[in-house]
Amino acid sequence: MHPPVTPILFQAGPITLRWYGVLIVTGILLAAWVAARYVERKGQSGDALWDLLLWILIPGLIGARLYYVFIQSPRGPDGLGYYLANPWTILQIWNGGIHIYGAFIFGTISAVLYLRYRHLPALIYLDGIALGTLLGQAIGRWANFINQELYGPPTTLPWGLKIDNFARIPPYNDLTKYPETTRFHPLFLYESIWNFIGFGLLFWISRRYEDSLLPGDLMLLYIIWYPTGRFMLEFIRTDSWFFPGTPFNLVHVLSAIAVITSIVVLIWRHRRPRPAMVEATKEG
Repeated sequence: MHPPVTPILFQAGPITLRWYGVLIVTGILLAAWVAARYVERKGQSGDALWDLLLWILIPGLIGARLYYVFIQSPRGPDGLGYYLANPWTILQIWNGGIHIYGAFIFGTISAVLYLRYRHLPALIYLDGIALGTLLGQAIGRWANFINQELYGPPTTLPWGLKIDNFARIPPYNDLTKYPETTRFHPLFLYESIWNFIGFGLLFWISRRYEDSLLPGDLMLLYIIWYPTGRFMLEFIRTDSWFFPGTPFNLVHVLSAIAVITSIVVLIWRHRRPRPAMVEATKEG
């Protein structure tokens, strides 16, 4: 498996259109469309969701880039050291290198502030965003395929990914040990499939159990599903730094905290008596 196209889709003088940007934007727009349809189904304004998108994108993009550069990138001259020595490259997001956790943290804070300012039901809108985000992430991961990034260690599996020499990171750029015939785990594909499945599952739950769900449940299910997949895939990431002497990194810690906390909150919310049930008990 190898990208069928080059990273550049179109170029005319100083104007360059890259597949990376096209796929990321496509994922964002589809995610917003799904989210808008969801909130409209709940009796809320879809237009407000599109307005909210503008407030999420810029903080989310900044957070995603900063997280990747300062936390996700490998320690050393080929990772964080390179960015610190060449700080202008931090702005070159078109070359790849963003992380969903940074986008999630910065974007969520911005979204909550906006929703509170507009006096909108935050949990309903966050449910819609969670549902759409899984679809957007599933599509956006193919941008990593075009850029030949987000791959794992060598594999002999038939779907192994061919990585050109210019896109290899140490130690896989040593062609004497890892010749051009070497194939690598396509982590982008694994995560894309995981997200497509998650989107289908959450969409089914949102319809099948619509009357049982509380506002915020889909958001919690997203925080359970996605970090679980990331926790597993992080063990075979090649572009991350790990705690010395361990197979774990910060993403493992954040993912475990997110999943455990969300499970506890979800169970607690549904074990509590609902207001209507409490009133009915009093009246009886």
